[in-house]
Amino acid sequence: SSGINAEYGQGRMKILSLSIWNKEAEKGVELMTIHDVSQFGYFQRSSVTEFLKFTAQFMADRTAPGERKSVKEREYICHTLVKSDKIGGVLICDEEYPQRVAYSFILKSLDDFCKHHPKSTWRGVPFPEVAEIKQQFDLFQDPRKADSITQIQGDLDETKVILYNTIEQVLERGEKLDDIVAKSENLSLTSKQFYKTAKSTNSCCTIL
Repeated sequence: SSGINAEYGQGRMKILSLSIWNKEAEKGVELMTIHDVSQFGYFQRSSVTEFLKFTAQFMADRTAPGERKSVKEREYICHTLVKSDKIGGVLICDEEYPQRVAYSFILKSLDDFCKHHPKSTWRGVPFPEVAEIKQQFDLFQDPRKADSITQIQGDLDETKVILYNTIEQVLERGEKLDDIVAKSENLSLTSKQFYKTAKSTNSCCTIL
């Protein structure tokens, strides 16, 4: 239908990353991550993966239990959701990817993860990919195929999504993105230099 086409858009949509986080403390602890950077050139993939991890950590740290935040940066968008029981998910995808489907996938992934790894086991982190979630990750690359699954997620409308137009809008007073990048343990020196160069030339720097 035209409504479905309007929601899904006409372009090629892509999920780049899904990560699951323990949010029992303010700073998120990574529990599991799946990346797909196959659309990037071979020599870019390492830096792209590092920036995806950096962005996921950045957003997991700045999203409290019960919050949902979506941050647009260039042609990508990062959706973050933390449940009241202090487990959270971060999904990074093309901006055309439907928000409703993205949050449904995060919720389903959190439920599936907890079935395989109860909270009492979270000390041995991060965990390898859960096969069931990886299968869903591949399926959700096409939101049309995933849509029948998303219909079962009935609580999506209960929490308002806070939308930011750039990642810098998420920064707290006094914080500077340059400083956070410089101090990040997720970024190699090569990636930090890539960030500086990309920023100075105003060129695409993956999610940043």
